[in-house]
Amino acid sequence: MLRVLFYIIALSGLFINSGAKKTAYDPCKLFGTVYVEKNPHYAHFKVYEEDSEAFADLLIYEEENRLYADEQGLWSFTDKKEFADFYIYWEKSRGLADFTIHFTEFESFAGCNK
Repeated sequence: MLRVLFYIIALSGLFINSGAKKTAYDPCKLFGTVYVEKNPHYAHFKVYEEDSEAFADLLIYEEENRLYADEQGLWSFTDKKEFADFYIYWEKSRGLADFTIHFTEFESFAGCNK
């Protein structure tokens, strides 16, 4: 009986969500509402902001209205986690980031930079 209880407790740890779930996702397909997380363990992606668009993986156009952030590279930032489609963490080191971005002033330039 004690052995069965031990297995139940051990297996229940597999189903507890200890943070944001990491997914292998193409950054070029990201769009929508974004929440900036302060803890990297709770973020879906660690992002590094490039100074130059030539070296960025993704060009971002920041939309004021979240309803218009409906295509790749169009992001709308929110202060509320509940409204976000995904969470990012601003990484200080380029080598530790999942991908790099650069903010563009023109909506038509937003998207993948490959």
